[in-house]
Amino acid sequence: MDTVSTPARIYNAFQVLVRSASLIGVVAGLAAVWAISAAIRAIWKQSRTTKLRGPKGSGMFFGVSTELFRSSDTGSMFEAWAKEYGVAYEIPMLWGQKRIILCDPKAVAYFFSRDTRSYVGTPAHKAAVARTIGKGLLWAEGESHRRQRRSMAPSFNATAVRKLSPAIHKTVDKLKVAWQASIDANGSGSVVLDVQKWMNYVSLDAFGIAGFSYDFDSLGGTPNSMISVLDAFAAPSASQSFWDKSVLFLSNFFPFALNVPTSRGKMLDELRARMSEICELLIDNATKEQEGASNEQVPTIGLLLKAEDEDSGQRITREERQLTQEQMRVLFIASYETTAITMTWALFELAWHPDIQTKLREELLSFGGEPSYDQLSTGFPYLDAVVQETLRFRPAAQERVRQANEDDVIPLSAPVRTKSGEVVDSIAVERGTVIGISIPCMNRSVAIWGPDAKVFRPERWLESDGITKKAQEVKGHRHLLTFSDGPRTCIGKLFAVAEVKILLLVLVKNFVLEMRDGPDTKVEMTRGIKMRPKVAGEDGIKVPLRIKPYKG
Repeated sequence: MDTVSTPARIYNAFQVLVRSASLIGVVAGLAAVWAISAAIRAIWKQSRTTKLRGPKGSGMFFGVSTELFRSSDTGSMFEAWAKEYGVAYEIPMLWGQKRIILCDPKAVAYFFSRDTRSYVGTPAHKAAVARTIGKGLLWAEGESHRRQRRSMAPSFNATAVRKLSPAIHKTVDKLKVAWQASIDANGSGSVVLDVQKWMNYVSLDAFGIAGFSYDFDSLGGTPNSMISVLDAFAAPSASQSFWDKSVLFLSNFFPFALNVPTSRGKMLDELRARMSEICELLIDNATKEQEGASNEQVPTIGLLLKAEDEDSGQRITREERQLTQEQMRVLFIASYETTAITMTWALFELAWHPDIQTKLREELLSFGGEPSYDQLSTGFPYLDAVVQETLRFRPAAQERVRQANEDDVIPLSAPVRTKSGEVVDSIAVERGTVIGISIPCMNRSVAIWGPDAKVFRPERWLESDGITKKAQEVKGHRHLLTFSDGPRTCIGKLFAVAEVKILLLVLVKNFVLEMRDGPDTKVEMTRGIKMRPKVAGEDGIKVPLRIKPYKG
């Protein structure tokens, strides 16, 4: 049996079936894929990958994939399995696929250090990224990734963020004015606002001005086609039909499922089209403005256009104009999604913990005037602790899934028992093996962070023994995996942290945040473009908080 050409023929045939959008055709195609995959698994059953123990699936077809897809707290599921099976274990996924899960700081550090070379994106992940934002930094691997990242890096180092911070502050000041106007208009001394919507707008406006010298003015209510599409993902109907959910679930394993027409797919296509329109406009403007300008005088987009290949000494070609546009789409999504999610969680936790909010306000009010970037970075220890604890406790990214690009051996800090009963302190992985890391699990694991790991407690970042020795073994930014690690560590992490700090500085000094429904408010996770919080019972992705002016 030709194990290379046969799957390719099945894949191509199934793509034709999928594009027909016929439910019968899709089911028939999936059945064919399952049959051929079973045959291939039988041929490849002598894999050199270490056979690890792990949980059994709920059925022969889905493994644990449906439980993970439906769960609002996958981190706890991964942590429970690690407690039972060890720091590395195997989980069954859709139709017999297997995935190795790493919950060990040593193994994770090794894994991330070899990202983009020894470990690369799965076909499903790369197809989803290409469909949404193109083949830019998030899609690239190896040398292509290194070159793209190098061209973008000057826009996000400490010097660049220091210069951009006044623009962030100006945007947050607009938010303060808008909130105060809403309170005044309500006439009752307070107002209930969906803070998630406002965080979406402030993050998009802040990066638009700071990175692209473009004011979306979403805070001011200026109509914008891209904002309208982004808002559509927050609508109650977004991706809620059984068909949409089923296709979204299957696309995590079979890239060709992305070709099935769904309402979510149409929104993604519309989002990409609107982003492309704006990117083209900004590229044209930046091309005119950058002539004769130094790197210090141009925004992020200008630096992307001015980037030169250090090896060839050549300017970015006309073909790379498209790549610049794709990098801009990466930045748009990052600003609208991950940073906005983090800011939403920060406000939510402060409303949920009024004692922490009060303590933070006292520190912020003790400083007169507007702090500089350097003062904000080092002069507010409790603010820093609140931000770091938010990043630990409520990471915006949920999981990193990669596949081995070559045979490898991953070291472990603690031995694990294999299916055969052998105890090993490293695991062999064969090329093609899929490996996953749960960021919430690593950030909130009791085994790593201690008995209070499940408690939102900023003080841990101020205490001499607040960060456990095991947590200190995590090599990510400030011992967290929120920004990932290795070659793929988040390029905009300094900008994101500065934005969250400036937001809290302004809002906590001027407003009191309260849970609209009291301390027993329940929170759920739901899907926008990424996983987002929502208050239980609310439509869409709403997080309503009661906002009052702080009167001292």
